[in-house]
Amino acid sequence: MTTIVAVKKNGIGVLAADTLTIWGSTKESADHVVNASKIVRAGENVFGLAGSSANPFVLRHWLKSIEKLPMLDNVDAIFDLWLDFHSSLKDRYFLREFDEERDPYESSRLNLVLVNPFGVFAVTSLRAVSAYKKFTALGSGCDYALGAMQAVYDDPSLSAAEIASIGIKVAAEFDDGSGLPMELYEVPLK
Repeated sequence: MTTIVAVKKNGIGVLAADTLTIWGSTKESADHVVNASKIVRAGENVFGLAGSSANPFVLRHWLKSIEKLPMLDNVDAIFDLWLDFHSSLKDRYFLREFDEERDPYESSRLNLVLVNPFGVFAVTSLRAVSAYKKFTALGSGCDYALGAMQAVYDDPSLSAAEIASIGIKVAAEFDDGSGLPMELYEVPLK
């Protein structure tokens, strides 16, 4: 239950996320929870995570344990890092192994978007990595966000941050698993 969006336009990459957390029928926004962030920053990398509210804690903790974060400048480098992360999820963070029998691989049980100076990337729970030319979204509100961003992306008056904001605001309006306020980070692209 979340919406994470990433946009690249005019030499800027943007990652934005809603801040709503849901516990059963209880909704808690960043207006009430100090640490409602779904975003983890590591050097020049900004990760937006969907899935369990524990995911940002686990990723932040694991990234601190790495001596030197490799340059995440392409899908293969990101895939390599995520193989190591998945191994740690199982060994160090007690990832539950209850995969669907039809899944070809074990699931990491989280999806994320990464924005860094090298672009916009997404990693699925099965560790498939994609690089995006314009924008992407994930989470329960992603369909709304994708439609909204597609509708406005080519407007030359709108920046990457404005497009990402539109995506999050539309998702928060129509998806009951997403809510404002939002967080937004800009990254200059190489």
